[in-house]
This record gives sequence, C-alpha cells and structure tokens, in this order.
Amino acid sequence: MKRKHSLWMMILVVVMAVSLIGCGSTQSSLENKDAAKPTAAKVTIGFSVSTLNNPFFVTLKDGADKAAKEAGADLVVVDAGDNTAKQISDIEDLIQKKVSVLLINPTDSAAVVSAVESANKANIPVITVDRASNGGKVVSHIASDNVKGGSMAADYILKALGNKGNIVELQGTAGTSAASDRGKGFHSVVDGKDGVKVVASQPADFDRAKGLSVMENILQGNKDIQAVFAQNDEMALGALSAIQAAGKSNILVVGFDATDDAVKAVKDGKMAATIAQKPDLIGKTAVETAMKVAKGEKVDASIPVALELITK
Repeated sequence: MKRKHSLWMMILVVVMAVSLIGCGSTQSSLENKDAAKPTAAKVTIGFSVSTLNNPFFVTLKDGADKAAKEAGADLVVVDAGDNTAKQISDIEDLIQKKVSVLLINPTDSAAVVSAVESANKANIPVITVDRASNGGKVVSHIASDNVKGGSMAADYILKALGNKGNIVELQGTAGTSAASDRGKGFHSVVDGKDGVKVVASQPADFDRAKGLSVMENILQGNKDIQAVFAQNDEMALGALSAIQAAGKSNILVVGFDATDDAVKAVKDGKMAATIAQKPDLIGKTAVETAMKVAKGEKVDASIPVALELITK
C-alpha cells in the first residue's frame, strides 16, 4: 500500500512539472509574439532650406529641430545655399529617401514648382515654409503675412516722417514670394502719397554685404534721403553701415525679420524699427503641421504666424 501511494505521488509530481513547463512555454511564446509586434513607423520629415547663411533661416531651422525632437520625428535638413539648381537636386534626394512629408523654403517661387510636382508624383505631401511655390500641389503654406508686414513698415515710416520725405527701398531676392509680398504691402501704402517719394528701389538679395554696396551707390546719387525700408534685416544692417560710413545720422532705417543683430541695433537707437516675423515659431508650426499631415489629419491651406513691430 505504501508503494502504491508513493507511485501515485511520483505520477502527480511529473504531471505538475509538465504542466508548469507547458505554461512557461506558452507564456514565453506569448511574450515573444508581443515583442514581434511591429511598432508604428517613425515619421521622417525632409526640410529644404533656401540658405543657412542667414540668421533668420538658422533660427527657423532651430525651431523646426526642437519641434521634431519633441514630436519624436526625424528631421532631415538640407541647405540649398541660395542655389536653385541645388535645391531642386536636394529635394529629389529627399524624395528618393521616401520622407513622410516634405517642407520646402524656396530659393525661387517659380523655379521650385518642378520639384513640388516631383513630390506630388511620389505621393509625398508638400508644405511650403515662409516662401510660397507658384505651382504644384501644396498641402499647407506656413508664413507671416508678408504683405501686411510691408504695409506695417510703410505706416511706421510715414508716421515718423510726418507723411513727407524721400524713401529708399532695398528689395530681397527676385522671384521669392517674400520679396514680392513685402514690396506689395510697402507700395500699397506709400505710392501716390503727396510729399512722399520712393527715390530708389533696388535689389540686394536679402544679403548684408549687398545691402551695404547698393546703399553706398544710392547715397552717391541721392543726397536727400529721409528713410530706408529694407525687406530683411541683413540688408537693413548693410544699409546702416553705408549710412554711418557716409557720416549721415538722420536717415531712418526699418528692417524685417527681427534677427538678434537687428533688434540690438533698434534698442541701441541705430535702426528705427524692424518687423518681427518669429522664425522659430514658423519652424515649430511647420513641423507640427507636418506631423498632423503624416497622421492623415486635415490642415488649413494657409497658416499665418503673427507679426510684431519692434521699436526702441
């Protein structure tokens, strides 16, 4: 009887052991199955910037970088160096990499159309940033209201001059929507005003060195100038250097972008004003919009970023 009891005990122990092994195997199998489940694909955003040789666009990129990290997305930034052909080539490379969404800050609003259309054919959503594209399908355009900014600058100048005086306009890069729109807003206010005359309106390509040289030439041919509107701060700072070198201290200089150097010049009383375009917020908004597009959410066709007049 004792032997029989022992035999049954041995059988029970073996059955329990087999059961535990089976449970362990099942649990291990389930764990492995869970581990094998695919995770959501990471969003990769391609960002073609017109140039990183300009503080405004560096700040814009930094705002985009920060937003991408917070969103857990990969941001691939390429610098066109203000070269249209390079930008188109860069965008083609981003298309080949199959980015989830493409952000484009055009060097030229007309020339970039072919690149936008290439992205359209590859079914990659396109968002334009700060500058628009003249064609192709764009899901959303994120920028300040450049027309309004140009008119804000003009209103400030006319008020400061008492609606009377000669004004110089330094234009940005030809073919960019920013230059066109800022000029449009500026001229909508000053053109046709009695006692107000735009004595020179010349391009300086959003560049400080060119702003300096163009302003030097203008000063040689125009001795009676009361104000300068430069379509960005780099040109405004270049113009300021030319004005100072010419020994003039009574010419108002108004810029656009509110870069650190320009804001300091305003606070120091060297520049009269600048229009704050908030590039970091533009970059942040661009990435946040790209994340929504990547998730299949609807976004507005145009997303404006607020402007602000900065004075001393």
